[in-house]
Amino acid sequence: MKDVIVIGGGVAGLVAARACARIGLSVTVLEATAALGGAVGSHEVAGLRLDSGAESFAVRRNAVAEFVDGLGLTDRIVAPNPAGAWLHLPDDRTPGGSLSVPLPKAGVLGIPGSPLADDVRRVIGWSGALRAYLDRLMPVLTIGREHSLGELVRKRMGRRVLDRLVEPVTTGVYSSSADDLEVDVVAPGLNSALTVTGSLSGAVLSLRSAAPAGSAVAGLHGGMSSLVGALVADLEHFGVQIETDAPVTALRRAGSDEEPTWTVTRRPAAAMTATASTPATAATPGDAATPAADAAGPEPLDARFVIIATPGAQALGLVASLSPAHAALAELAWPSPTAIELATIVIDAPELDANPRGTGALVASGTPGVTAKALTHVTAKWEWVAAAAGPGRHVIRLSYGRAGQDSPTAALSDQELLALALRDARTILGVDLDAGAVQGFARTVWGDALSPATVGAPARVTQVRELLAATPGLELTGAWLAGTGLASVIPDALAAASRTRHAALGL
Repeated sequence: MKDVIVIGGGVAGLVAARACARIGLSVTVLEATAALGGAVGSHEVAGLRLDSGAESFAVRRNAVAEFVDGLGLTDRIVAPNPAGAWLHLPDDRTPGGSLSVPLPKAGVLGIPGSPLADDVRRVIGWSGALRAYLDRLMPVLTIGREHSLGELVRKRMGRRVLDRLVEPVTTGVYSSSADDLEVDVVAPGLNSALTVTGSLSGAVLSLRSAAPAGSAVAGLHGGMSSLVGALVADLEHFGVQIETDAPVTALRRAGSDEEPTWTVTRRPAAAMTATASTPATAATPGDAATPAADAAGPEPLDARFVIIATPGAQALGLVASLSPAHAALAELAWPSPTAIELATIVIDAPELDANPRGTGALVASGTPGVTAKALTHVTAKWEWVAAAAGPGRHVIRLSYGRAGQDSPTAALSDQELLALALRDARTILGVDLDAGAVQGFARTVWGDALSPATVGAPARVTQVRELLAATPGLELTGAWLAGTGLASVIPDALAAASRTRHAALGL
């Protein structure tokens, strides 16, 4: 019998496994797909090793930097180009036209701290800026505490700020409309600051002044997948058994409430060694195992403790058999998952050396002639990628998929998606890119995560955590509970592992 079985080999699962193994507990990690790391993966495109998922981490609270330091990767931390991103929007002056403008800098999720500033007026015009300024004159008590970020912005600053500033940012960061996002999750402290300062713009300025100076994000030289590689190396050092291609099909509890034991049933592992690389087309967590593994039949494993670190839908499915109360968790008002597809292009285009849109652009919904919701000019954002690519060669990555809408790319062939991505890139960047200059192309799908930021998320998470606190020997962790990004995921995984360690040691 193992001390701990960790179900899920994404970053949350690997972090929890490492924390348990470091004090001598015997640990097995079961990952459903062929690769470890989850949304922190990599792929090779035109000879370049690039991030296929997350490319950076938030520097707030220093949580990730401290963890990275413990892995010996501090010297790899790099800051992005401070030029920042642009917005690509419908052009009010030209029917059917679009335009690109720099994203105003003094804001929170696109909400401006100074509505009359030049860079804000360039986006929303004088009429939009004057409407937004009325926020300074509007009594707070007529608004009250809002849950929906979109409703808060619409009431305080008007639709122009919402549609042209906030929506492109929230869609790019959370793949969700601002109307569907919980204020206290995506902008902690904003409601409280609004009450204190008396205006939304004042609240934004208050939060900005309290934030650390410099960039809000950082990355790793060589890509964020370096984090996964270092985690796997540590797990191997501490004797953690890692099984890939081993999806868990059932979870059963035995023993007493005081000393429970767990039986985890999984399909046999097709690979017993860890890999930190991700295929160019990433598998969706929870995909079925290979036919050969299926044919061998299920295999049970026993453990004193279980940590489930899978995406939300799989985690809720696994705990549903434990009791009616556990089964009822799946019936909460969870949002529908949003499929996100990334198109990565490596192209010889010296005309992009000028970085015409800074580090990339966020696209407002309904912008004519563009299907993508965002474009990242990777070689403009990260100096190490530009150095690896060489003079005149550029990496651009486009993101497709908005919450509540059918995927615009799922039915496209690789060639069709490449053609669409090039068309969008030409429009956003304002540069005539030659299809014949493309040196490499890859598509990556991330598709079944439950958003941790939608309205009602705090109440749902509280229900899950309260029931799990009354389920000895079992922990759940992951972005769907903790929040988007490594700055949320890593502390939550460490907390789950800490509770497991204390229980294992009888503390």
